[in-house]
Amino acid sequence: MSKAPKKELRPFTQAEIDANKKIYDEHFDIRMVRGLNDQIFHLMSDYYFRPAFIGFEDMPLRHRPNAPILLASNHSGMAFPWDAMVFGCGAFKKFDYNPHKIFRPLSAPMLSGMPYMHPYFMLHAWKLAGGIDATFLNFETMMEYPDGHLLIYPEGVPGIGKGFNRKYKLQRFASSFIRMSIKHKTDILWFSTVNAEYVAPYMYSNKAVNKFFNKFGIPFLPLGPLTLMLLFPFAFYLSFPANMHFVMGRRIKPYELTDKPYDELSEEDIFEIRDQVQASCQEDLNRAIKQYGKKPYGLKSLFRVIWKKFPYNTPLGWPFLFHEFERQWHKNGKNGKEIKLYTGWGSTFLFIFRNPITIAYFLPVFGWIILIIYGNIKWKNGNKKL
Repeated sequence: MSKAPKKELRPFTQAEIDANKKIYDEHFDIRMVRGLNDQIFHLMSDYYFRPAFIGFEDMPLRHRPNAPILLASNHSGMAFPWDAMVFGCGAFKKFDYNPHKIFRPLSAPMLSGMPYMHPYFMLHAWKLAGGIDATFLNFETMMEYPDGHLLIYPEGVPGIGKGFNRKYKLQRFASSFIRMSIKHKTDILWFSTVNAEYVAPYMYSNKAVNKFFNKFGIPFLPLGPLTLMLLFPFAFYLSFPANMHFVMGRRIKPYELTDKPYDELSEEDIFEIRDQVQASCQEDLNRAIKQYGKKPYGLKSLFRVIWKKFPYNTPLGWPFLFHEFERQWHKNGKNGKEIKLYTGWGSTFLFIFRNPITIAYFLPVFGWIILIIYGNIKWKNGNKKL
């Protein structure tokens, strides 16, 4: 058996959980998500990714009113997590930001801890959009969240860095979400993410290389035909126009896979249930691939729409949009005023004038130095204001 995940050392008291409930509202602002959708992600969704939500006609209700459903999916691998971002923004919009139907994502603390792991160095972007650092205490606390569901990628960081050759091979699931499902008797709702691995095709993983870059807070360095492009900072956030499909799968009840009370389950019991759940999810994923994975880019539909909003619907224009959105958010959006990104004639010059830092994204090597210094100063000053 492969090495087990680190076990929770002790149960948390209710007092600890209650004191930690500040994470429910820390940074999270649904208005920011609406603004991102209206001003940026509609360009990405309608004129670039064109995602499809299969089986998401409605969001299922909680099995137990006091515990959220655990939405879970596979990661695409070897790329910035555009798959989760496209799914999250699309689902929020699809369900009209209804607090009972949307979800809060649990994500690796590495994402929120490093400035460059946020989209275009946007300050606290993940938490503003509802993200929660995936720690044991935070997970326990979110199991008492009064609204909506939780979104989990149980492959964790290994799922992001698994390489194109293992794109549809689920990496070993974490056991924590199995524990939470059994302990709180709540369901796991699996959905398959198909085609998202083509955001960075034919990129591979090397353990020794990844271990070196982990020291700098970078989960992996993708190796392949696009690696040299990473000399340009914009390529770090690069995504090809994968026609992502999010396919609703089965509703899994791990608490029905055992006759033992939660407190009597051994590590081996938990791992056995986890492996059963993972096998079921792999079956769903394989079925979704056969049905929706044959045309990963959907080139016909792409060519019909990509020119309509060029370049802002492509990675060439995203640095301008994200920086201008953040500027307007802090100036107007936080105060309830309208955010409006002008993308007409001469808009690129306007964006650069207002956000000169965007030039750095297109400078090889030197641009990285500028952006890392910029990001560290921005984070230091931003955290002081909290």
